[in-house]
Amino acid sequence: MRTNTLTGGMVQRQKIWRIKMKRSILVGSLLAALLLISSSVRADNSGIIQAWVDAWNSHDADQVVSVFAPDATYIDVPFNSKSVGTEQIHELAASFFAASPDVHIQLVRGVLSGHHGTIEWILSGTDVGVFRTGKKYSFHGVSVIDTKNNLITANLDYYDLETQLCQLGLGTFCIQH
Repeated sequence: MRTNTLTGGMVQRQKIWRIKMKRSILVGSLLAALLLISSSVRADNSGIIQAWVDAWNSHDADQVVSVFAPDATYIDVPFNSKSVGTEQIHELAASFFAASPDVHIQLVRGVLSGHHGTIEWILSGTDVGVFRTGKKYSFHGVSVIDTKNNLITANLDYYDLETQLCQLGLGTFCIQH
């Protein structure tokens, strides 16, 4: 009788142990899957920074809007300009290319963490349309972006407009570098 009680207790402990092991394996598998998914999302999102730079350097407004979500917002902070949606962003890009046909963006550094990031850049070109000076310019700036589904949903550009104006002969407080 005593053996049956011990055997019954051991069987019960083995069943509990098997259940715990199955749970551990299931939880471990789920965690591994989540890590793989999150790392692949990060890897996919990191390419959006280079895609943004390449799009602007293409001088093609269609390529620029291809990196933006349909309802994206683009804000040029120094000019207090806001474009909402890819139609307005397309218009912004097309007018920018017309105003500075040789525009070039050099990527200094880009950081994307989750769905938020920054793109530090040097913008250079010739002003033929905004102020019509015909002069060359080059200045540093940064774009703060939010992303979703590997597309930019918000883009805010920050740069020193006074530096650009000084290079174009239009500044009010110019410091020579």
